[in-house]
Amino acid sequence: MSAADRLLEAWYRGHPALALLRPLEWLYRRVVQGKRARFLAGEGEIYRAPVPVLVVGNITVGGTGKTPLILFLIEHCRARGLRVGVVSRGYGATPPSLPWRVRADQPAAQAGDEPLLIVQRTGVALMIDPDRGRAVRALLAEESLDLILCDDGLQHYRLARDLELVLIDAARGLGNRRCLPAGPLREPAERLDEVDAVLFNGAEADRADGFAFRLQPTALVNLASGERVALDHLPPGQALHAVAGIGNPQRFFDTLEALNWRPVPHPFADHAQYDAAQLSFEPPLPLLMTEKDAVKCRAFAAADWWYLAVDAVPTPAFIDWLDNELARLIPGS
Repeated sequence: MSAADRLLEAWYRGHPALALLRPLEWLYRRVVQGKRARFLAGEGEIYRAPVPVLVVGNITVGGTGKTPLILFLIEHCRARGLRVGVVSRGYGATPPSLPWRVRADQPAAQAGDEPLLIVQRTGVALMIDPDRGRAVRALLAEESLDLILCDDGLQHYRLARDLELVLIDAARGLGNRRCLPAGPLREPAERLDEVDAVLFNGAEADRADGFAFRLQPTALVNLASGERVALDHLPPGQALHAVAGIGNPQRFFDTLEALNWRPVPHPFADHAQYDAAQLSFEPPLPLLMTEKDAVKCRAFAAADWWYLAVDAVPTPAFIDWLDNELARLIPGS
């Protein structure tokens, strides 16, 4: 287990040594609360776009299902006749310049794995730049849009926003509810009182403090051929190598077990880069990975490598809430 994995386990399961990090947590909280206070006071350089901006983010370190929800929001807004664009930091991307327009035929190392996945799945106009405001300006210079979705920009206070959605892993919650580095929180838990909606990934039903949504496996897609098949293509009890380089790999492995397969787990760091040698496992078995990992592995994929396609499925109550907010922000939509 890596040092990062041990720290993550301590945040969510507890460890007395975390008390030693309290002074650093206090300093961290002062910094992030100061940034938030300056934003609310309108201080500093804050870009307000001429169209509504909807931020999808989290206050915890690790994966919460943001990319599947972004995919849902793109398709849902398009179904309402809205022209949607996306901006992202582009974590791990190495584009020739910034801001950078992501295209479906670009390598993942250049575009970033999550932005490339989103563009390949939807064809949406997407711009990456750590400066989200600059990304929005560049995107609007190229496209006529009605709405901007900002992927993981909750703490990027140089960009004004009209709606904030925060995602939380329902199983892990907020861990020990402490801020970095003593806990997994990017901002204090009280920040949830100020956002527009909270969504709990994996919750069974809507809660008093937020909406539920789940990730629904829909198909298996072959990396080498692009063939899309039903989930029963792999029979119950099938042993397979499972690869996940995401914020919470265990959630992927649990999903495969719930589908009655027998995964041999191979967790990697979030946004990991791969080569064929790294994914050469024994004994020979089919290999199943996340879609986020697949965009980085197609060039050297073997014939029995697959990814699990998943869709975000929010509850009707969230969809009603979202439609009301879109109608308020974009009259006539």
